[in-house]
Amino acid sequence: MSPGLLLPEIIVFTGGLAVLLGGSFLPRQRQWIARAAAALALLGAATAAAVAMAGPAQSAFAGTFAVDTATGAARVIATLATLLILGVASGELKDSPRESDTYALLLFATAGVMVLAGITDLLVLIVGFLLASIPLYGIIGLTGGRLGAEAAVKTYLMGALSGILLMLGVTVLYALAGGTDYALLREALPTAPDAAVGTGILGVLAGLLFKAGGVPMHFWVPDAAQGSGVTAATFLTTVPKVGALVAVYRLVATVSAEEHSWLLVAALLATASMFLGNLAAYWQTDPRRLLGWSTVAQVGFLLVPVAAAGRSDLALPSLLFYLAAYAVTNVAAFAVTAALPEHRTLAEYRGLARSRPGLGLTVLVALLGLVGTPPLAIFVGKLTTATAAWDGGHGWLALVVVVNSVISLFYYLRWFAPVFARPDSQAAEFPGRGGMAAWPAVTAAVAATASLALGVLAGVLWAALDGPGIL
Repeated sequence: MSPGLLLPEIIVFTGGLAVLLGGSFLPRQRQWIARAAAALALLGAATAAAVAMAGPAQSAFAGTFAVDTATGAARVIATLATLLILGVASGELKDSPRESDTYALLLFATAGVMVLAGITDLLVLIVGFLLASIPLYGIIGLTGGRLGAEAAVKTYLMGALSGILLMLGVTVLYALAGGTDYALLREALPTAPDAAVGTGILGVLAGLLFKAGGVPMHFWVPDAAQGSGVTAATFLTTVPKVGALVAVYRLVATVSAEEHSWLLVAALLATASMFLGNLAAYWQTDPRRLLGWSTVAQVGFLLVPVAAAGRSDLALPSLLFYLAAYAVTNVAAFAVTAALPEHRTLAEYRGLARSRPGLGLTVLVALLGLVGTPPLAIFVGKLTTATAAWDGGHGWLALVVVVNSVISLFYYLRWFAPVFARPDSQAAEFPGRGGMAAWPAVTAAVAATASLALGVLAGVLWAALDGPGIL
């Protein structure tokens, strides 16, 4: 069984149990102990995952879970991104009645995301999907008040529909292949009826795209990003994508071994997510809803290397690098909104750079990073994913990446233009550097710095990601 191969997942899940039980006995003023325990669990898991990446690729639990470069990278990205999100939560949830409960749910959901990234069996994929989804509903509901409850219901309904489609797809593929192991699917599906194979794979993709927040299962993302607390919004737009998109890559790489039409399906889904997310974001005035639509568009960019799976050596490393770059950049943008919780329109950010220069600079770095401006990390991600698409025979998709990057610049300009504008007499006042907003402001600065560092040191990280790939 080799349970030691799942040490990072075990650490995170056990940490969640410890935080959940221990937090019940802590007074409200000492919930920081639960936060510290959660941070230690995440750091321990990230360390264990990094050590495992140095070893050879292996499989665990009768070949249902792969410990390879993709799994290791997803583990490190998910745990460190959740660690940054704890900094956002420190400002929003400090001394709240549900503080330790939320930390525990964050750890449980992160464990599910890590499991999702390494799965190579459809039945276990269902388990990973549920483990990553169920805590997410609780996080959204606990942190958002009345609007959070509405967002939780929408997310739950979309999640239930996606879960049904996922299980339907698994059932169909099991009937066709006589098993659920990915190696068996690779052998059996090329000779199965095309219509039945399409039904099964589309069902599984629907479930995974719900977790990623991509078209056509994206409807819940903007509402949840706007209506839930900023901790939940940051988490749901960042961490679940890591496991879901690695799982999508594994599935598409498996079923496209002989039949490359699924690469075209991935390219079309990428195109739809990019255009819909970017065009819908243009009209938003709430910064969190804007970032919600932005994350739909980013899923499109992240699906681009999936369309080159098996055809380009750049496909998997570019996906993993883009996931890391997106995680820190998106956390930086949301952390800024957490530092200014009362500023819920773009116009209210007018004059921020003059009142809070550091926070204004962080906004600039985060938004230019999401556009894909050099030398920030997402620029390297977009460049390498577009190159992978070109190598994979989808030159038109590389052009779509460029076009959508230009489109996205215009709605991000609607945010950072008022940030650097001269404040007027009716401009909202910005809180000082102390108080509950201090942790989110520091988190935003750390995440923005990480985005810049990843871009400058891209070659070092690329060497670590350009390993054996996937089993």
